[in-house]
Amino acid sequence: MPTRRRNLLVSLLAILWLGAMLAAFWWYEARYIRPFDTRTELFSGAELRLPAELAGPGPIRLVHFWDPACPCNVGNQQHLAELISRYAPQGVMFYAVQRPGSHGSLPQTLSALLPLEQLPGSENLPASPAVGIWDRDGRLAYFGPYSEGALCTSANSFIEPILDALGAGRPVQADSNLAAGCFCDWTASE
Repeated sequence: MPTRRRNLLVSLLAILWLGAMLAAFWWYEARYIRPFDTRTELFSGAELRLPAELAGPGPIRLVHFWDPACPCNVGNQQHLAELISRYAPQGVMFYAVQRPGSHGSLPQTLSALLPLEQLPGSENLPASPAVGIWDRDGRLAYFGPYSEGALCTSANSFIEPILDALGAGRPVQADSNLAAGCFCDWTASE
């Protein structure tokens, strides 16, 4: 095969390969990458209460508020699984409340979360995913998001410092928080 013909064939194959790679990238970007829309929410736990069977003195209790249809929940599931593996052996109890009217289930990695019906005051939550943490005296110590930003990891989480402080017996009072992050509406659509 003459050199000029070989160079033309190699160049044509390289151009076709590059075009296929660009098309694959554009398809992936359109299918899986979404721009992060900053949404600011005010989380106020003033009306939030544990159900009667969990209220009062006891272990530290963490309640995960989630919506199966919310893509923001995927961003914190790995972090929540890490929280369970780290703090459940220390006696922290983990619960989950699903958005009213939604259908779905948590992944197997979060099977340690005990399901709860709606908590008193949870019908007016501003958004999900959210978390409520009650101390050993049964007082709401924290209510708000897991972190600020598009994703939640142990590097940017608000939760570990609160659980560590409560575990050490230090008081925490952070039941109202303003945060920007990935949130979905909580109230059920009528």
